[in-house]
Amino acid sequence: MHDVRGLLAPDAFRGVVATVMDNNPGMDEPMAGRVVDEALKFVVAAAKFPATSIRPSRLVDEGWHALILHTARYAELCARLGRFVHHYPDEPGVCEHGAEGHLPTVALIEEAGFSADKELWPTSTSALTPAGARCRRKPHPGGGCGTSSCGSSCGSSCGSGCGGGGGD
Repeated sequence: MHDVRGLLAPDAFRGVVATVMDNNPGMDEPMAGRVVDEALKFVVAAAKFPATSIRPSRLVDEGWHALILHTARYAELCARLGRFVHHYPDEPGVCEHGAEGHLPTVALIEEAGFSADKELWPTSTSALTPAGARCRRKPHPGGGCGTSSCGSSCGSSCGSGCGGGGGD
């Protein structure tokens, strides 16, 4: 198994962990580190298997959002992986994080050579710890957008203010 933390410089990793903690009051640093680890694994799987639509669990989504907010680091990470992993939010009001959607993601993470932190990929709709993100995201194969609202805001139902999927 690979060490996913090697994908970011230590200072960059700490910065993303701090963003997760800022966005989730009460989350401690060890948990935020685990969330970022799983988000990195998610991005690796999305880059390695671009023809497969995947999505993160609710907690892992927090880590992916934090990575994306560090735009230069995220762009560097994606360049290292050989593919930019775009963020495509669901339609407004679609805010499910059921296990049926992210279990295939866990399988791809493991196929990519990582061990998934199963506690952060729960099989029930209850999350291990509260998280700010309320919507799922998934990379669309081929870079196209499957919805007419691709460039629009995710809507007021999202606690994290997820934006459009342009990725630029």
